Amino acid sequence: MIRPVTLEDAQAMCDIYNYYVLNTVVTFEEEPVDAAEMRARIETVTKDLPWYVYEEDGELIAYAYLHAYHPRCAYRFTVEDSIYVKNGRQKTGIGTQLLESLINGARKCGKHSIMAILGIPNDASCALHKKCGFQKMADMDELGFKFGRWTDVSFWKLRLS
Repeated sequence: MIRPVTLEDAQAMCDIYNYYVLNTVVTFEEEPVDAAEMRARIETVTKDLPWYVYEEDGELIAYAYLHAYHPRCAYRFTVEDSIYVKNGRQKTGIGTQLLESLINGARKCGKHSIMAILGIPNDASCALHKKCGFQKMADMDELGFKFGRWTDVSFWKLRLS
């Protein structure tokens, strides 16, 4: 079931997210996030934009949210998506359901486009965004540095209007 996030979801989301922080280039964050930080992020994002969780039998399996693409005013109609599925539960359709919810939420918020900025390699997320209508705009080499090596980034965009 997909539902709006609550502050009580913070620790479960940290458990999902910190796997990616510590083991992948899916996020360029390098230090684990605690529940207090996650609650602060929830409060900031949900003032203006949607944040959803996917729950199954009372267990939080995944979450997704929209956030500002860039702080400059001219970018106000463009948002960026973030989607995290519990390790081992990928490729089950959960990410697709959440991304479709974000797309609908972005439209309701009057947004013009959604950006996906993906640390690569990340075949699953690239396939998910392509499936949901995003177009690959560019691959840029060596934009991030994590785990002692340079990491490439893929930029994807979905125009909503």
